[in-house]
Amino acid sequence: MGHRAGVISSAEREELGSWPGSAHEARRFILDRLPGSAPVEGLSAEADQYGRAEEPAVLVEPSVIEEGAFRAIRVLDPDQPRGQSGFAGFLDGTQRISIVSQRQGIPIVWATVSAAARLRVDRRMISWPTRPPIVRGKIYVPFRYLGQLADELRADPRVVDTAKDSSADKIPSRHPAALMEAAVKRVQDDREKAEQELAEAWCASEEGTLYVDGSLTASQVSSTSIKAVGVIKTHRRLYAEGDAFRVLVNLRAGERTSVFRISPQYRYPVASWYVRVREAAGHDALFGLLRIEAALTPDMSARADEVSRWIIAEGSPLALPDGRWDKMAYGIRDTEEFLRAIS
Repeated sequence: MGHRAGVISSAEREELGSWPGSAHEARRFILDRLPGSAPVEGLSAEADQYGRAEEPAVLVEPSVIEEGAFRAIRVLDPDQPRGQSGFAGFLDGTQRISIVSQRQGIPIVWATVSAAARLRVDRRMISWPTRPPIVRGKIYVPFRYLGQLADELRADPRVVDTAKDSSADKIPSRHPAALMEAAVKRVQDDREKAEQELAEAWCASEEGTLYVDGSLTASQVSSTSIKAVGVIKTHRRLYAEGDAFRVLVNLRAGERTSVFRISPQYRYPVASWYVRVREAAGHDALFGLLRIEAALTPDMSARADEVSRWIIAEGSPLALPDGRWDKMAYGIRDTEEFLRAIS
């Protein structure tokens, strides 16, 4: 699928399932189907302030599965070169969220989620030919608060109900901020599903290892495959309480922690550990710190050492000018730039 200067044609956009492809199209769609709704202009940049609040910052005691106490383990000496990475590809996703309309205080949200896997061939990044990138545009509406008007939307696959109860989520109140939080969560869920589709397709068809920007725990396939490694850059939940916390914050560049097991509710268990890819002296305690997820295998110590060296090797070249350069691999930055161009 060829793209000129990052532009995607209407035919290609339809093939990728991304209609509506603009806020204007989304507004027209809503005005046609929801009498009494009013278009909202210029709020796309403000939509994030109504989004779901970040999970609370907590410390959790790690369930160590590697022999010995939770400790720092050196995988690369300071005077050693970074070496070569064993990652064959990179996967990431993005999302764009806008409030395009409102009806009696109910925000109507349009969002585009996208995901792509990129291959590294002869030190160059190219599109993964096996599966094209995913770009999907949908409208997010709380059917519960629209009464009979929701009947116009229920059968349309382009419209997502954001006030639908599930085992993990409660029905939101009518407060506009609560409805926006519910919409943002649905968008994030759709983005995760798109990333999950590509990760599972990779595990089923490729021989090399995929660097996944984010967690593997949502997918049974990815969480049990040695062909996928999840890399987490944000740390609201730190698996390091008590003595483990002191080990973690004092971790030096080139060191990893012991491997521990995580088993999130409603998700699949994985092995995990932290690795420091850049020295934190002069920075905050989380500078250059990544948490890695991988399938549980009998040889976790050797696997953690190997993958940690790959992760450290991915720190060069720098992912500048991105503000997350201390934690971001250049291959992920390339994938994000690619997604921005096509979505």
